[in-house]
Amino acid sequence: MKTNTSIHQRRSFLKKSTALLAGTTLLGPSLFGAPSFLKYTSNSKINGVQIGVITYSFRSMPDQSAEATLQYILDSGINAVELMGDPAEQYAGKPKNPIDRNTFYSLMRRNRNNDLNEEEQKEFIDIQAKVDQYNKVVADWRASVSMEKFKALRKMYNEAGVRIYAFKPNAFSKNNTDSEINWGMKAAKALGASHVTLEHPSDDGHTLKLSQIAAKYDIFVAYHGHEQQTPTFWDTALEQSDHNAINLDLGHFVAAGNEAPLNIVKEKHSHIMSMHLKDRRTPEHHKGNVLWGTGDTPIVEVLQLMRDEKYTFPATIELEYDIPEGSDAVQEVKKCLTYAKQALES
Repeated sequence: MKTNTSIHQRRSFLKKSTALLAGTTLLGPSLFGAPSFLKYTSNSKINGVQIGVITYSFRSMPDQSAEATLQYILDSGINAVELMGDPAEQYAGKPKNPIDRNTFYSLMRRNRNNDLNEEEQKEFIDIQAKVDQYNKVVADWRASVSMEKFKALRKMYNEAGVRIYAFKPNAFSKNNTDSEINWGMKAAKALGASHVTLEHPSDDGHTLKLSQIAAKYDIFVAYHGHEQQTPTFWDTALEQSDHNAINLDLGHFVAAGNEAPLNIVKEKHSHIMSMHLKDRRTPEHHKGNVLWGTGDTPIVEVLQLMRDEKYTFPATIELEYDIPEGSDAVQEVKKCLTYAKQALES
């Protein structure tokens, strides 16, 4: 439960960060259409804490190409990224996906929360069948694609000042072949990522298998969780291999009702490869996903903990609250960065 002091601090941070965003421009004019990103770099490493963003945050933007995604990152003021699979694979020539991604993502999230009505459940099952069929086409493509385009994408991002620290393709589940898993590890290395991320499969045999394949490529497998996260959620995977690691989601951890969320960071920091940041509310406050500074997630406190203890893993902005009318994902990620900047400079 929040104290009156912590509530006052959050409101103060929210007011200050909003004023800073309104009164200044983090980057300057957009360079859409410019022939090069070389002169348009940003720095979101603040007092030793690397603030990054997962490209899932830009899922509502109209152009999902690798080039447009890079521009969104730069326009947000960020210089490090957890890259979802689609932008990279599309850049490398992956067959076009016939599924509307926004519809699928929306249904997938609501299905996870058991919020689908009967008609929506049928729609989700139908789309999932089409996704499964498409994934077979992608598996065949992955078996033959060269790593050169992934290296070229890394070069483009790096020359613009953006480091790819994590890669999250849909390639590591129990439904993927060993060939696809190996492809995902190789692609991550080509992109310069230190780790791959995926939803925890809740299967000890599979986490062991992934860690063994990851070891061949000297890369880490960082497992993400939603409301199933607990303080012991990752223990078996961590015991299996040094190549198994954590992709903590502090917002979901709070929404799951775990008490003292900063303790998981203190206790597991040496195993955390990256951490997703969002502001969610506790079960007592209906678990909402809300504007930063208005929920129960100790964002200010965890960033200051990372700064003071010199933790080196990135804090990844994941935009999941509803985008206000008149705004867009880039503007909202900017707000999140401004909030983080205010926390780290106080």
